[in-house]
Amino acid sequence: MPGSDIDTSQVEGNASPEVKLTLLSALHFMRLSHLSPSTSDKPFRGFESEFASRLRLTEISILSKTEEPEKFEGRVVAQVTVDKEMLNGAENVHGGCSAMMIDICSSMPIYVLGASTSGHGVFGVSQSLNIVYHSPALLGDKLRIVSTTLAVGSRALSSRCEIWNVTRHRLVASAVHIKMVPSEPKATEPAKL
Repeated sequence: MPGSDIDTSQVEGNASPEVKLTLLSALHFMRLSHLSPSTSDKPFRGFESEFASRLRLTEISILSKTEEPEKFEGRVVAQVTVDKEMLNGAENVHGGCSAMMIDICSSMPIYVLGASTSGHGVFGVSQSLNIVYHSPALLGDKLRIVSTTLAVGSRALSSRCEIWNVTRHRLVASAVHIKMVPSEPKATEPAKL
């Protein structure tokens, strides 16, 4: 299995080692994908690959919901340090970079909940990503990205995500991500000549 040499013991939380391995392997795949030639000495891997190479998963858990203790939620916590590639012209984290962080990280608890409760985890495809920006994050700031599921149905999936600035003790951005399980492509007949 690709990524079977990945150490899941470094990630806290009560999710199974298999679920942790799947998320760590997905990040490993993102890190290696999208390599392309560059005019500089270093090949440009693309923003997703560059971000994934910096992201560290710190917790993967299944928890009882506070309001409905008989129901469960997936929770994934990650950390990243702001570097210069993440900045906009005003020298703080670009809103598009924050959106990418949220898109990647908020998909993870959806997979975790499905894989842990039904044995069938999906990441889904995005339908809507609603972000509120609260405060800037600056070069060198340590960010903590906390994502939890809201609802996971047979087709509709939703999660929430908060990016916290650990260095400055403030909320950077919060979001609700709506996803869906894509339908299977319909079989088509070959074109007649």
